[in-house]
Amino acid sequence: MGVDRELLGSSEEIHGRFAKAIRTGDPNQSAISLGITLNERLVGYTLLNRYSEDVNYSHWHIIDSNLRRRGLSTALYPFRIKAYFDVAPISRLIHQTRTRNLGVNRMLDKFIVVSETKLIDKPDGVASPGEFHIRCVGRDDIPRIFARAEELGIIPARG
Repeated sequence: MGVDRELLGSSEEIHGRFAKAIRTGDPNQSAISLGITLNERLVGYTLLNRYSEDVNYSHWHIIDSNLRRRGLSTALYPFRIKAYFDVAPISRLIHQTRTRNLGVNRMLDKFIVVSETKLIDKPDGVASPGEFHIRCVGRDDIPRIFARAEELGIIPARG
């Protein structure tokens, strides 16, 4: 997955990071994690790392391997993006995705164009250095993202 195992840390450190990311309602909370449930079962999670109003990164993972590559991330994308802007006072979100992560990039290509591709020595989160696509999403992009999802038949038209 391109994870730097040293940054990942021990199971206790991982647990600690997740515990700190449980949403508190504090507008200054630096990391916010949201669970993804399906039929009342946790199937994934998303993490928003906040640094300033316009420097914020998201990470998301479908942890149920049976649900990967089935369109779940694509169907959830508009709602996930809206959730970030609803729960945090941010103006911009940055997607930093490995160029070799074809599935995620194919999904994002449906909604947001790549603004830059570059080598990053210290990517956000626990990723190892490498080549990444950079895409930026603003609050004003949300209606267009939902319209695109409707156009593609990913979500029903809202009439």
